Amino acid sequence: MQSSKMNLDTIGGVIRAQSQLGDRPLVVIDHSRISYGDAEARSRRVASAMLTAGIGRGSRVAMLFGNSAEFVVCFLALARIGAIAMPISTLSTAGEIRGIVDRADAEHLIATPAYRGKDLRQVVAEGIGADLAGPLMMPELPVLRQVWFGIADLEARGVRDDLRVAAAEVQVTPADPLVVIHTSGSTSTPKGVTHTHGQIIRNMRRQNVLRNYTAKEYLFSNSPWFWVGGLAFSLIATMVAGARLLCSSATPSAMLDLLEAERPTTTNGVAATILNLAKDPSFPARDLSFLRGGNMHAILPPDLRPADPELRYNMLGMTELGSVYLYGRHENDLPEAKRGSFGSPVEGVETRIVDPETGQNAAAGEMWVRGPNVMQGYYGRERHECFDEDGWFHTGDIMSVDDDDDHFFKGREGDIVRTSGAQVSPREVEGAISEVTGGRMSIVIGVPDPEREQLVTAILVGEAPVDFEALRLSLKTRLSPYKIPRKFMTMGENELPMLSSGKVDLRKLIEIASAR
Repeated sequence: MQSSKMNLDTIGGVIRAQSQLGDRPLVVIDHSRISYGDAEARSRRVASAMLTAGIGRGSRVAMLFGNSAEFVVCFLALARIGAIAMPISTLSTAGEIRGIVDRADAEHLIATPAYRGKDLRQVVAEGIGADLAGPLMMPELPVLRQVWFGIADLEARGVRDDLRVAAAEVQVTPADPLVVIHTSGSTSTPKGVTHTHGQIIRNMRRQNVLRNYTAKEYLFSNSPWFWVGGLAFSLIATMVAGARLLCSSATPSAMLDLLEAERPTTTNGVAATILNLAKDPSFPARDLSFLRGGNMHAILPPDLRPADPELRYNMLGMTELGSVYLYGRHENDLPEAKRGSFGSPVEGVETRIVDPETGQNAAAGEMWVRGPNVMQGYYGRERHECFDEDGWFHTGDIMSVDDDDDHFFKGREGDIVRTSGAQVSPREVEGAISEVTGGRMSIVIGVPDPEREQLVTAILVGEAPVDFEALRLSLKTRLSPYKIPRKFMTMGENELPMLSSGKVDLRKLIEIASAR
């Protein structure tokens, strides 16, 4: 028996309403899949077991899962009973897991035992530093009470108690916290960003209209769900639309096999990681004509593939804004003057671009935002620590805007390179290097220098040799002299220092470059 009352601005209301789709796949993950009907039924059983275990409305529960049916069931079960999900990256170290569990006051941790060959049971045990077999009472982690590995145990002993789950669900409101997602911590201690049920769902509903994402679509996305782009813009958006979502962690060849078998209609995600598909020896013979659009340009059919990706709108997102906040109006080629544009603010985001020196509106400066898409705040911090007195969140993104309200990302307030009194945007230099080298990835940083404050330094990623002098000469036609890197070096992908979020650790990279 299910409650007759469905609030479609809560996750429980959404999955109950969409369960009428029955066997229609919600998510296909390589060779496994979970339907809308299964997701509803399994999450209801696990929700019942969670209630028995003492998890309920307001409980803070850390989740350590990769993209999987387990993630779907666990997340839905927590949301249905009003618990707060706190996804943790599977790339996290033992110390990082412990830090997040501590700062987020997690009462429970539910983790998959292993993911992509990584023994997460061992990593969690090392991070928590205790016997995980039973209830926990640790002075150094005083809030944590239980660690669960997988949902199989919960699912198996979950007694079907529809009335109890329904009674818990009816108490959940759109204003209740849904999720706390931690930022990468590239410049500071990771912060827990809080979003509510209604905030995320309404945001995705609006953005589905913007990108014409309907129940007819089948989305291929490689974004991990423990980050906001994957959780909101892919998984929750798919559920809200009643569409289908395809994910894969297979080898390039096997992933191409999957694409041909499943025939998704559109793509989104981290476009750079899809380049390996286009480099696979079998790629030229593949038929991907069923793809009609998206931002993974490398695998689109030739007639949809841009000659220059920088002349297509990109999109820009932020954890604090619950996913994408700048989006292009179309997928056609742009005029040269629009090169690198990220489009305009999405509905639900009010923006200001502010000159940091004067605090006045400007054509170029720091982006400030407010509106219904913006987070509730950082977990454990007062509102005045997150927003100014007028409710603006200062993003740290350095932007410029043209007369058509098209926005151009210039970098982060903290990573602009300052050299000899001038400011250099790493993104602009990286784009010029990519153009000259035919798409070679580079990372531009500022290395401390006693005379110039910082030296513009470019690290070209990959093993192939580079003629740095020829590269420098080519850049002279594209960049002002002060923007051209003073120093070049190469570094293999496996040499790059990485954060658990999957992003490059820029602080460590600057240290390595300085030593070299």
